[in-house]
Amino acid sequence: MSNQHIILKDQTLQGRVALITGASRGIGAATARLFATHGALVGVNYHRSEQEAFQIVREIEAAGGKALAVQASADDPLQLVAMVKRVEEELGPIHTLVLNAAPTKRFAFAPFIDFDWGVFQDMVLGELAGIYFPAQVVAPLMIQRKQGSIIAVSSPLSRMGWPGTLAHATGKAGVDAMARTLAVELGPHGIRVNTIAPGAVKTDSNPMPKEAEEMNIRTTPLGRVTQAEDVAGAIYLLALDEAGFISGSYTAASGGQFLE
Repeated sequence: MSNQHIILKDQTLQGRVALITGASRGIGAATARLFATHGALVGVNYHRSEQEAFQIVREIEAAGGKALAVQASADDPLQLVAMVKRVEEELGPIHTLVLNAAPTKRFAFAPFIDFDWGVFQDMVLGELAGIYFPAQVVAPLMIQRKQGSIIAVSSPLSRMGWPGTLAHATGKAGVDAMARTLAVELGPHGIRVNTIAPGAVKTDSNPMPKEAEEMNIRTTPLGRVTQAEDVAGAIYLLALDEAGFISGSYTAASGGQFLE
């Protein structure tokens, strides 16, 4: 995306610091850009995609916004502590934490009877680690300040029964459960916790086979495949002050493909 695509809009997130994990590509990158257009100061977390993360920062800064690329694996507590410390020193207190990274070591779709237990463990624990560790670092800071918003990225597959998705669905179901519990535990401290569940997202880093794209178009009432910007928009809505009494919610950003 070139610099001209980022244009500062209204300042609904003016001065608010948002840390987005897995923000170098896809949903995370789209969310970083969108938050910046509305005045947020954005921590762009990445693990390996350094060039992509710094490119997003350059785009934001060229448009007059402020962002910081910060490296950390979402399952490494020491790296996360250092990352959060740097974000708060250079941008300010973190108000919004978007949990988008899932540090899975291996990823596969396969029928249950053929699935490898080691891969299953990697996938489930990776999904859970991407919520558990970043939230455990940031939540105590939010508790001290008596405010904050945590938004976890899940998947409608956590509530579906599609063949071949056992490990991914189980991991995301754990994400949903963690987010609900955090909403209850952190609510008394003024912290909101919500979950966004995207439909199948087509991005440059996650191309979709033609057959799958056609199937998604046919089964989505809005008649197109989910884009990263669609999911970013849903995350943005939950970050607004106007959503200040929404906590513990689960929202599918799927164009009506998955209904509760």
